[in-house]
Amino acid sequence: MSNTRPQSELYREAYERFVSLDAHARMLEETKSIVFNQMCAELNGDFPGLSVAKVEQKVRASDRYEAFVRKMVDARTEANKAKVAVEVARMRYWENSQDRADERFTARTSP
Repeated sequence: MSNTRPQSELYREAYERFVSLDAHARMLEETKSIVFNQMCAELNGDFPGLSVAKVEQKVRASDRYEAFVRKMVDARTEANKAKVAVEVARMRYWENSQDRADERFTARTSP
């Protein structure tokens, strides 16, 4: 079964998916320090006598912070996969365009 939809539509959809996933990944990356600081403030409220270094160490070692970092990395990985799909769509367009050019050349030069 061949896809009869225009290559431009396939490219647009792939690019829109990439943009959406990239925005999600960037949002997580940009909020990393905010989340870290919030977690430090929470822990500092629970244990007010701890030094800043000890609080930061405990937050970095926490399962919650690890889960956030993993979520951030997974989001970037998905965005990168979507970017590859955009590049594949672009390559398919140029391959199809080249195939049509070859067909036209063959048709002109055939006896």
